[in-house]
Amino acid sequence: MIRIENLSKRYKNIHALKSISLQVAQGELFAYLGPNGAGKTTTIRILTGLTNLTSGKAFLNGFDIEKQTLDAKKQCGLVPQTINLDQELTVYENLEVHGCLFGMPARQRAEKILELLDYVDLDDRKDTLTKNLSGGMRRRIMIARALLHSPRILFLDEPTVGLDAGIRRKIWALIKKIQQNGTTIFLTTHYIEEAEFLAARVAFLDEGNIVATDTPENLKARLGEWAIDRVSEDDMKTQYFKTMEEAKDLSRHYEDSFTLRRVNLEDAFLSLTGKTVK
Repeated sequence: MIRIENLSKRYKNIHALKSISLQVAQGELFAYLGPNGAGKTTTIRILTGLTNLTSGKAFLNGFDIEKQTLDAKKQCGLVPQTINLDQELTVYENLEVHGCLFGMPARQRAEKILELLDYVDLDDRKDTLTKNLSGGMRRRIMIARALLHSPRILFLDEPTVGLDAGIRRKIWALIKKIQQNGTTIFLTTHYIEEAEFLAARVAFLDEGNIVATDTPENLKARLGEWAIDRVSEDDMKTQYFKTMEEAKDLSRHYEDSFTLRRVNLEDAFLSLTGKTVK
């Protein structure tokens, strides 16, 4: 559904993407992880036609994003990081404008808007000015807007940034529901637990390079199942173990404070890059 071949992007002296390649299957929920500035948003902007690539190729549902740009754009919906709804329009009017831009007939547009507002549990807010909605509600409206023209692929660029934990969980439930209906989802996030909970596969992006692509389980298993964080006055070191017994046996000899926990996806990223995802 999404195919990227040796994709590169340069901004003057900045090499934002360095010959990356990956594939995302139809109906897959794929997470693209990396710290700020790693190239996540640049990748999405290229795939959605908002930024030109420097070299390489990319395809959405078989359409070349350079040679068949309009057909490729029709395949996808985008929820950007920044909330870009018109604050002086109602919820319904924001969706109406989007439907008009995609040339949807009036009757189809009206039916789809009401269907999606019910889908994101905001049908009772259709006449509310967008500026009067909470941040979580605005995010849900942006997801509904991106789905209005029935795209095969949904790009979510940091969809829960700035939201509290409870609201993030509601957005996660909505994302899973969208995937279960057959939509391919390409998710960028720096919330490691978000990717670990939602995605079947993840890619680690660091300084414009993809350093690993695999399931969360396989990436964690490379390190082990258990970790011990040892805290000193000015540092923290982590050791990884295959079994809890192995970890407990060694921890008996520690004189400093430590924490025994399960290995997580951020451990895997840190071991490959020396950085955290935050």
